[in-house]
Amino acid sequence: MVDESITDGRRIAQLLAAELRGHERGALGRLAVVDVRDAEGSEHGTFAYGVALLPPGETADRRNPDVAERDAVDRLAEVYVHLDRARVEFRLAPDAAADAGREAAAADESGLRVRPKATTPPRTLLFLESGVAAKRALPVFRAVIAASDD
Repeated sequence: MVDESITDGRRIAQLLAAELRGHERGALGRLAVVDVRDAEGSEHGTFAYGVALLPPGETADRRNPDVAERDAVDRLAEVYVHLDRARVEFRLAPDAAADAGREAAAADESGLRVRPKATTPPRTLLFLESGVAAKRALPVFRAVIAASDD
């Protein structure tokens, strides 16, 4: 068993991007990682990439390479890199993100923390403090997709 956990914010954000790109079917298949930057971590967080939501029936795979340039794509979330964690700011369905994030954090010691961000429009912040948290954040993305389609 591995004793070390990944706590580098840049690496955690990379793991999350890989998890999001790794699904070609189902709800997560509609997500595309867009506007990718070579971000170094900072105390307040540096923008790393956006997560776009494609319309129902479309998938973000190599057959759909122009996702980033399309007007019909909604920006579901943005990912920021801190020195020791990654932060996801959900722009769509922030209430669903908050509820799902709290459920995931309560279900186990997932390394997920959730809090609202008082902006207009409101956002929900999800903190990923380990590499394992990247995979455990996927149910939150699924909940936000489902709420966005309602």
